[in-house]
Amino acid sequence: MKPKQLANVLTRILGLSLIAHGIPGLINSFYGWIQFASDNHASLLSNAGRESHYWMVVLYDLYPLVIGIALIVGSRWITEKLFKDEAE
Repeated sequence: MKPKQLANVLTRILGLSLIAHGIPGLINSFYGWIQFASDNHASLLSNAGRESHYWMVVLYDLYPLVIGIALIVGSRWITEKLFKDEAE
């Protein structure tokens, strides 16, 4: 296996790893947000600051998924940039 091919495979594995680490956190944060909404459905207006906190947690847990998908989709482009001087 050539170094360029190995780098492509390792980039995809890194992307899969980020996705695998991001999914449980995302599920947990969505569950927490749903729990918050069901517990405070009568007083959502008074807890508007806390609701935005839960959205920030969801977005924070969404970043690894987005980065992982970008690594998988763009692994060839990333490998080309890393090994632009080498011939395959």
